[in-house]
Amino acid sequence: MANLLFPLLLVVLLVPMFLGVRRQKREAQKVADMQESVKVGDQVTTTSGLYGTVVDLDEETIDLEIAEDVVTTWLRAAIRDVRPTGDAADSAEADSAADESDDEAIAGTAVEGAATNGTNGSAAANGSATNGSSPVSGAEESVEDTAARLRKD
Repeated sequence: MANLLFPLLLVVLLVPMFLGVRRQKREAQKVADMQESVKVGDQVTTTSGLYGTVVDLDEETIDLEIAEDVVTTWLRAAIRDVRPTGDAADSAEADSAADESDDEAIAGTAVEGAATNGTNGSAAANGSATNGSSPVSGAEESVEDTAARLRKD
């Protein structure tokens, strides 16, 4: 009985480790395939969270347009995912719209309450709680909106 316990213990410990390594290799291969399949015109997200459109690429680097006439160069490995475009983006936006509206309501109430009772001086100091716009972190702002806000300030 004792002779069977040690091999059984090894099997119980090694099988999950082996399966975990296989899963990691599969995920790494999927990411590598995605990074290799990026083409000019794709909208991508970098590992640092920057959104951009691919304007040029070579074997190791990708040039991303992050604003009108602003192009930066990134390693291909910095591309986290390719954002959907067209009809796929519309359906993804519809799915996430309900989630974002809930987040906006919660975030707006929290910031609004903090700005009125003075517990969050930074929100009132930078004008995010007083300019009438939704103070939601993570919401994208267009280039035109940013320029208009900067002119107003």
